[in-house]
Amino acid sequence: MAATLTAWTIRSYGAPDRLAPVQRPMPTPGPTEILIRIRASAVTRADGMMRAGRPRFARAFLGFRRPRKDLSGTGLSGEVIAVGAQVRRFAVGDAVFGEAGLNFGANASHICLDENGVLMHKPAALSHEDAAVMCDGPLTSLNFLQNVARLVPGERVLILGGSGSLGSAAVQIAAAMGADVTASCSTRNVELVASLGADRVIDYTKQDPLAAPDRYDVIYDTLGITTFRKARQSLAQNGRYVCPVLSLGLLLAMLRTSAFGQRKARFSATGLLKPEILRPMLAKLIKMNTLGKLEPVIERVYPLDDLIAAHEHMESGHKRGNIVVV
Repeated sequence: MAATLTAWTIRSYGAPDRLAPVQRPMPTPGPTEILIRIRASAVTRADGMMRAGRPRFARAFLGFRRPRKDLSGTGLSGEVIAVGAQVRRFAVGDAVFGEAGLNFGANASHICLDENGVLMHKPAALSHEDAAVMCDGPLTSLNFLQNVARLVPGERVLILGGSGSLGSAAVQIAAAMGADVTASCSTRNVELVASLGADRVIDYTKQDPLAAPDRYDVIYDTLGITTFRKARQSLAQNGRYVCPVLSLGLLLAMLRTSAFGQRKARFSATGLLKPEILRPMLAKLIKMNTLGKLEPVIERVYPLDDLIAAHEHMESGHKRGNIVVV
């Protein structure tokens, strides 16, 4: 009987119950590919948006009724169990982590990826669960703070959504970069966010983070919960509003502020950057983890069989940090 892998397919755009387990033939690595036995994979907000087909204009690229690449999941960690004849970066037995990118399929038992993609050797001190989420919150937040906002030591940054996957990483990264960090979260997460390195924590259930008289050099809206127009009043001169959730309003604000005004709106599709750009950033995150400056926050770990439950919790609005399936 031919070997198979277990994965999860998206039958059509919609709620988590649109996910279904499937068996697929076990792939044979091509000349520059490696076959990975997945030990842990991330369940992210971006995964949920792809499953739901949001924003709707993204369906023009993903597929109109269901994703053309119909398997779920991007971030992963595991071990190499087979390699192609021309592979040089990895060998059988190596522990690796990274992302599947636009091929998707990380919420699975195995995956075949090109060695030249966003893949790194996993340090022994980094668990598979922690490594699986490094390409979500940590990588995205490093890109936004370092490259998009161009945050420099001493600047004041406000992180909206400081307890989520992106926010919990952003608080730690901004603090490590020498910024003065303010972050917002709900009451139950105030202590967590403070422990991650925030100088000030605003409980948004009691105070609007944008209603205070404070001015920030950078506002990092990790969840797309406000707009540049609303955030503008809280930006200092030459302030930057950055957000990883692209909307028509953000796109128009980017176009407008690129030509007029000192305060800017900026966006980046981190996952679409070239591997040659992303791998050095992952190397920096590994170093930060080794130095004790970055520790992924894992809230829940589900069995792979419970991917639907993992997606349901991810969308509940009560998630803190990251969710992983193993």
